[in-house]
Amino acid sequence: MMDLNQIKEVLPHRYPFLLVDRVLKVSEDEIVALKNVTINEPFFQGHFPQYPVMPGVLIMEALAQTAGVLELSKEENKGKLVFYAGMDKVRFKKQVVPGDQLVMTATFIKRRGTIAVVEATAEVDGQLAASGVLTFAIGS
Repeated sequence: MMDLNQIKEVLPHRYPFLLVDRVLKVSEDEIVALKNVTINEPFFQGHFPQYPVMPGVLIMEALAQTAGVLELSKEENKGKLVFYAGMDKVRFKKQVVPGDQLVMTATFIKRRGTIAVVEATAEVDGQLAASGVLTFAIGS
């Protein structure tokens, strides 16, 4: 388990762009993390003021950051950066609104050198909100 301060030791992101609040579970190839979605998020001012919805691209960014926490917390990758190279098979199934808690899971399905492929899902109350396959590289 990791709290926000431990996450900030691993990821270079900071508010308002740090989108992982807590890590619940971490193993060699899988991580489960949380994002508490609140009305105070700056993007809700414009997306959309009368009906606030978390932008899908930020859900995918939160999933990418979740995978980044897993990879950058490994001893051999400490101090390195993750560069995202692509998203495939992205699907949005449920709107994410203030008050929701995203439960994000990232599972590594392939690694080759500094390139990794991750299958990622975001759920709210046990329902799939978004999913996709993310590709990234680890650099210095």
